[in-house]
Amino acid sequence: MKVLSYLDPSALFSISHVSRLFYQLANDEALWKNIYIVELGKNKKRKPKCMDELLLKTATLEVHDGAAGHWKWLYFKTVAAYDMKTWKSHLGLISRHTGLPSRTERVLRNLHVTWELTVSDKSGHEGTHEPSWSQFCETSVTLCWSGGGCLPDYQQISTLQLHGVRRIALNCPGLKKPGWRSLMATLDMQALTGSTQVIGQDRLVELKLLQPGIIIGVWRVITSQAAMLYFPFYFFFSTSPYVEQIIKSPFDDIDPEYGLHGYQLHIVLHNTACEIMSGSFHQMFCQRSNLFPLIFTTSHCSSRKEILTFAYSSTSFQNCCIMSLTLLDEFKKPFWCVGSPVSMELEKTPVSYDYDGEHFSIHHQDSDGQVKMKLVWMEEQKQLALISLVVYVTVCKVNEHFSRNY
Repeated sequence: MKVLSYLDPSALFSISHVSRLFYQLANDEALWKNIYIVELGKNKKRKPKCMDELLLKTATLEVHDGAAGHWKWLYFKTVAAYDMKTWKSHLGLISRHTGLPSRTERVLRNLHVTWELTVSDKSGHEGTHEPSWSQFCETSVTLCWSGGGCLPDYQQISTLQLHGVRRIALNCPGLKKPGWRSLMATLDMQALTGSTQVIGQDRLVELKLLQPGIIIGVWRVITSQAAMLYFPFYFFFSTSPYVEQIIKSPFDDIDPEYGLHGYQLHIVLHNTACEIMSGSFHQMFCQRSNLFPLIFTTSHCSSRKEILTFAYSSTSFQNCCIMSLTLLDEFKKPFWCVGSPVSMELEKTPVSYDYDGEHFSIHHQDSDGQVKMKLVWMEEQKQLALISLVVYVTVCKVNEHFSRNY
């Protein structure tokens, strides 16, 4: 105990993995109480404003009066709260295009946030996996789980659970650092199996869209699966099960067209390597008599057709990409956020006779709305042009958000 009293939290946590005896010694309440008071009680730059009050409440506690691991938990909790408070201030800088914090990636990385996928099969076996890689874009994050034995057979999976995990920044190489888990989503695979949509395939792999934002790649030859999940940045980490924040707009009974105008749309098509096309549209509206098709607009954004591919593991699929969409209301608050893979289908008849070449369409739909895009391949320019973009939202979503009764 004399020797262990000279160790810092990182070394103390590392040595607790040596054996059961060292685990008991390294978790001694007196050791962690001393670390807590020395490091957080005297470090004026690090401790939060409420630290003095916490010390007054806990300084008189005897070791045997608290639950096992009390001081260790209190130390990590206090350090985590201070770091969270420091980095939360960076989320105040809002992007004028998306209405979302523009430094989310920086904050998540500095808070050491990662993710875990818990897979349960029909036999009751449960396994937890960390992502093989993750990729940030302007409004969402892409998470991928792949590799041999990462997921059981697709038909045997019963549920998937995604947790956000915040790790404590300890210097303990090779060990999984302590942290807190927050449940972000639970997926019942048995309920989703009947509504799966194939958005890409070749002779080896088939991409199945389980629901907007979640795909599974099924290898046809080798019994192996991989999963990809896409989450907009409003799924921000907390230490409790995630609950989407509901932003209520102020009620306005003077404007007869309240909730039908002033919308702003930012849409990006990208793959796992680069951005394909993006566009922002302002001051969009719809008529009360035609509420469901909320927005209609035309643009001429373009991209090279060759890069409209979706890289999945070692395979690339033509005519597949990822769509990230943010729709803001007239108060510049997020109204609808989408991050999901989409596929481009060849149209049998031309969408517009103003353009020569092959015509394509992209369609996305979820419980809150739809997105329909029309594109044409211009052979001479070697470009893919977006000629039509229609965004739909449900009437109930407008009524709920603006307290209306359309």
